[in-house]
Amino acid sequence: MTLGLLKTDSATRARLGRLHLPNGVVQTPVFMPVGTQGTVKTMTPHELRDIGVEMMVCNTYHLYLRPGHETVRQAGGLSKFIGWHRPILTDSGGYQVYSLAPLRAITEEGVKFQSHIDGSRHFFTPELVVQVQEALGSDVLMCLDVCPPYPVSQEDALKAVNITQVWAERCKAAHSLQPAAVGSLFGIIQGATYPELRRQSAGGVIALDLPGYAIGGLCLGEPSQTTYEVVEICTELMPKEKPRYLMGSGYPEDIIASVARGVDMFDCVLPTRNGRTGTAFTSEGRVTIRNARYLQDQVPLDPNCTCYTCRDFTRSYLRHLFIAGEALGPHLLTLHNIHFFINLMKDIRAHIEQGDFANWSQQFLTRYRATDRAAEETNSKP
Repeated sequence: MTLGLLKTDSATRARLGRLHLPNGVVQTPVFMPVGTQGTVKTMTPHELRDIGVEMMVCNTYHLYLRPGHETVRQAGGLSKFIGWHRPILTDSGGYQVYSLAPLRAITEEGVKFQSHIDGSRHFFTPELVVQVQEALGSDVLMCLDVCPPYPVSQEDALKAVNITQVWAERCKAAHSLQPAAVGSLFGIIQGATYPELRRQSAGGVIALDLPGYAIGGLCLGEPSQTTYEVVEICTELMPKEKPRYLMGSGYPEDIIASVARGVDMFDCVLPTRNGRTGTAFTSEGRVTIRNARYLQDQVPLDPNCTCYTCRDFTRSYLRHLFIAGEALGPHLLTLHNIHFFINLMKDIRAHIEQGDFANWSQQFLTRYRATDRAAEETNSKP
């Protein structure tokens, strides 16, 4: 894997680049939709390619449980198994250390999980996590880490940093045992919202000289300004020549603020989860399509959007689909939301290239926040 930096914005730290991976070239900054179990919910790979998605995120923990990494290996790897012949990043399962807290126990050796599916017990070690991701054939593999909740005490955050560091060392050692492996291993910086712990974690993980680095443990409910401050601390320490990945960041304003601080890669379930539950991201703010005010609304979901949903259907019809419980509704809103985020990244890259990213981002955020507030106020009315 190589990251070719093409340009850095003069007024911010925004970077334009190309990430060269085994299954293709990815333009950065990039947003990666989440396909937890090998599928971006409600979407086909063909639709994702048509929208312009270049890379997706899948989950090691979930694919380990079903269908099993050996099944995927025998099928020729995840890309072939799911019909997605473009790059894939696999999360290590570290997020499940956070999200499935009642079903797991952390030790220095690894994580004991009780399956959320059938109650069976499993032990995730750093070595197993690397082995599973290699079997999946990931373009980018993630080290196993401990993602603490927010808020968390400094003592517990330090424990997470220390374990994450040891596990990163073990992941690197396990990955190096496979000389034929083509995926690149990323380390993860933890430390919660404590600047000194973030610096400690960054120093330790970066010293391992891995191909790329991620900022984990954010976007868990902390104030946005805190997120931005931590991102800035981390990116100031991360190598300029290697990709920088902010895990789980999905609001447009957070993406733009983090791009300005030098982040290259983003992922989040927000576009798909919100789409399935009836909320769309639009240039005019968020739209809660179930709202009664859209009953007779014969305009497109987003008049400024060119996606299939907005070209062919009205808000009135989309509302009807959700009220009637038709599966097409979640599909069409998910398609639109992903299109919105992919186009947002295209705009970001274009304005970095043009040299006016700082001005554009300020104008975008002013307009987006104003319209989003207005939309929320309107949607709150019956």
